[in-house]
Amino acid sequence: MPHDHDAGSAHASGHGHGFGHAHGPVELSARDLTPAFRWAVGLNAAYVLIEAAAGLLIGSLALLADAAHNLTDVAGLLAAWAAAELARRAPTARYTYGLGRATVLAALLNAIAIMVGVGAVSWEAVRRLGDPINTPPAAIAIVALLGIGVNFGTALLFRRDSRSDLNARGAYLHMLADGAVSLAVTLAALGMMATGWRWLDPAAALGVGAVIAFSAFDLLRASLRLSLDGVPEGVDAQEVRAWLAAQPGVRGLHDLHIWALSATRTALTAHLVMARPPAPGFLTRIAEELRRRHGIDHVTIQIEDENEPCASARCA
Repeated sequence: MPHDHDAGSAHASGHGHGFGHAHGPVELSARDLTPAFRWAVGLNAAYVLIEAAAGLLIGSLALLADAAHNLTDVAGLLAAWAAAELARRAPTARYTYGLGRATVLAALLNAIAIMVGVGAVSWEAVRRLGDPINTPPAAIAIVALLGIGVNFGTALLFRRDSRSDLNARGAYLHMLADGAVSLAVTLAALGMMATGWRWLDPAAALGVGAVIAFSAFDLLRASLRLSLDGVPEGVDAQEVRAWLAAQPGVRGLHDLHIWALSATRTALTAHLVMARPPAPGFLTRIAEELRRRHGIDHVTIQIEDENEPCASARCA
């Protein structure tokens, strides 16, 4: 039975009830984010120590809450870094797709950590609103200004990859949210200096917590969907189905699956029912078009003879 090799494919082989199947081009590796993670972890770990010490010395809830949140950021960055390194490992006999899914899990953990941190800060902020403590606003402003530089600077390290890598997106949003917290703490400190209103310290923590939760919800939703093998964002499954079904010689289509292999790689499998063996280069063209149109870089297509009975329950 004929089968077609795709450019760069690992292999192609015949099938008992069809014309054969073939794999698309070998997926592209993600950009190395090790330098970005190295700088991010170092800068944020140092700032956590500075902010926590300052918060304890002057008794600022906003600084202590932000330091605790930044500590979860360091843990999140380490998890994301480890996941990115695992994703670079070659597939094994036990993990035939490799360990790229670790990047999706890291993004999910990052989102959960953000939401838990927001809950803890908000709880303490509500408690402190009724009984604000006397804190030196000038010292708070100085430490928070340093945090603006550290957090927004760290976010810039991941900005380039945040659109195409969910793991980098998690780190980017985490650092961007921290920068917003530091900015709010700075504004609250300036407000306390101008008005003497001590409740601005916990109020700032409460307000920024709401903003962070809103921005993190999208990351939580996207990473949870990919963890459950949902179709990645930016891929229209119905459009892919219609395009495959419209290819020359295709009489039917079933068992179409699209899922994420990692935060940057998408896979597809499908059965195409045809009346005759496909023309040379048919599968190569399909794999290249799916990568170009939808960013799907690991394609497995099985060709089936329309005159042969289909063993799949989804044939209809």
